[in-house]
Amino acid sequence: MTDSDETPRMEIVRGNPTEEELAALIAVVAEGYSHESAQAVADVRSVSAWQRTQRGIRRPLRRDIPWGRFSG
Repeated sequence: MTDSDETPRMEIVRGNPTEEELAALIAVVAEGYSHESAQAVADVRSVSAWQRTQRGIRRPLRRDIPWGRFSG
């Protein structure tokens, strides 16, 4: 993939716009694109060393099995 493939393209398929109309269109589309891409960034949550080494929560105790009963 080359740089020209990554560059956005705009093609006028009907009408005969003036240079000022094209410039206005490009300005509006570029502003909308930059606003949308700025809003689409996900926040990166920082994880402390404590959270990284923290053990997962154990399963809850089963209260339906009496205390001295062995399964097997």
